[in-house]
Amino acid sequence: MINYLDEANQSKAWPFVQARSLLDKFNKNSIRKDYILFETGYGPSGLPHIGTFAEVVRTTMVRNAFSILEPKIPSKLFTFSDDMDGLRKVPENIPNQDLLESHIGKPLTSVPDPFEKHESFGHSNNSRLKGFLDSFGFEYEFKSSTECYKSGQFDNALISILQNYDKVMEIILPTLGPERQLTYSPFLPICKKSGKVLQVPIIEKDTDAGTIIYEDSNGSKIEVPVTGGACKLQWKCDWAMRWFALGVDYEMAGKDLIDSVKLSSKICRTIGGVPPQNLIYELFLDENGQKISKSKGNGISVEDWLNYAPIESLSYFIYQKPSSAKRLSFETIPKSVDEYLSSKSSYFDQDLKSKCTNPVFHVHNGDPHREIHGVSFSLLLNLVSVCHTDDPKIIWYYINRYYEGLSEANNKELGQLIDFSISYYRDFVLPNKEYRIPSEKECDALKSLKSLLQEADHKLNSEQIQQLVYDVGKEYSSEFTSLRDWFKALYEILLGQEQGPRIGSFISLYGVDETIKLIETILSKTKD
Repeated sequence: MINYLDEANQSKAWPFVQARSLLDKFNKNSIRKDYILFETGYGPSGLPHIGTFAEVVRTTMVRNAFSILEPKIPSKLFTFSDDMDGLRKVPENIPNQDLLESHIGKPLTSVPDPFEKHESFGHSNNSRLKGFLDSFGFEYEFKSSTECYKSGQFDNALISILQNYDKVMEIILPTLGPERQLTYSPFLPICKKSGKVLQVPIIEKDTDAGTIIYEDSNGSKIEVPVTGGACKLQWKCDWAMRWFALGVDYEMAGKDLIDSVKLSSKICRTIGGVPPQNLIYELFLDENGQKISKSKGNGISVEDWLNYAPIESLSYFIYQKPSSAKRLSFETIPKSVDEYLSSKSSYFDQDLKSKCTNPVFHVHNGDPHREIHGVSFSLLLNLVSVCHTDDPKIIWYYINRYYEGLSEANNKELGQLIDFSISYYRDFVLPNKEYRIPSEKECDALKSLKSLLQEADHKLNSEQIQQLVYDVGKEYSSEFTSLRDWFKALYEILLGQEQGPRIGSFISLYGVDETIKLIETILSKTKD
């Protein structure tokens, strides 16, 4: 296996930057551990979505980078489900909503499963999460909040919160409004009668006994232990307690949680812990610029993406600039696929330093498979478009004619891309196609292009054909504001869309004779 240590120590790729900082922190930390713990958190009140996937992908990239920098220190990834959290509202994108309405306030693992397949709503969503992550081959250990609380795994940390109750309150209260300050407590008792997570003031606490006392709706004083699952913590305290109890070294968080990270870090230090290193990432936005929400179900899902593109292209998209907001829509897919293919194509000829910076290195953990075919996704889309076909064999016919030696048998990636391009064309390109009738001068330009193609040597490569198209554009420059307008006219007239592939490459793949026939067909319609 190639040793990338020297290059990794110098690389400016963000996973290596994060991993180096984590290694420095580990070396300086007086608390020695047998392994580095990475964590991703998940609120199982809705279905797994692309934000969940992105956080695990990015965390895995840092974990892999760390293993290259320090292979002697093992690491683990915990995927933690906050399934003891109370159900606040019923998600909009699930069945049996009336059933769940009557269980508002109960821990998610005590709420019936609306899908009627699992022990509870929390168990159902945990199962979905694990199946979701397993389908992509992630290496992780699943942790349930309910199990950690009830098994006693959190007991020592909960006692630490109780022992430092006043200090924790001093951290939290200044961040709350006047009314909330009067009722706030880090501990949320689980009501034995209703089963709900209660947000009630704590009127007494007994550090020695490890209990708290609150007043119920009848005015009775109820004493409950803070351990054994009888209480859970408000989530900012819960996050800090979890870091302390599990010994978390690294956890990412979205930009909307910056203040929460700061507060939880203070609490973690207060109870004797060391807060994990954090990467704050920007959020995904839907096509309207709104934050993607698992409860609303807006935006594009991982499953949606996989209907039209390979998973590697999504990982590539997620890798790019995590600290910058990304608008995620179906229009994103073709560009991301082509950028991924381009980066992978260049990867194999790069030196080790450049490879460590190439996003493909982190998408494939330094070991991308080598299938280079030179066919872009956008080119396939336009080939499907002009052929008006949903038959992959027709597309393979044109590819085999231009790219010798390529076949479905020896290039599975290209075969998948053809299938994806047909699906994407059917659902997003075809419904919006609108062919424009060329003007009289545009007809003259098309006739000129046709003549040059007829006179040209059919062995011309894509660059030479591109030059012919340029020459026609220059010849009719008085009719177009710029050469870009000439190409835009070709896309609208030949392909029925405003944008398209590099014309020379398209004509080479589609065929010079076929392009001549296409132009003739268009010109004949203008006569009618």
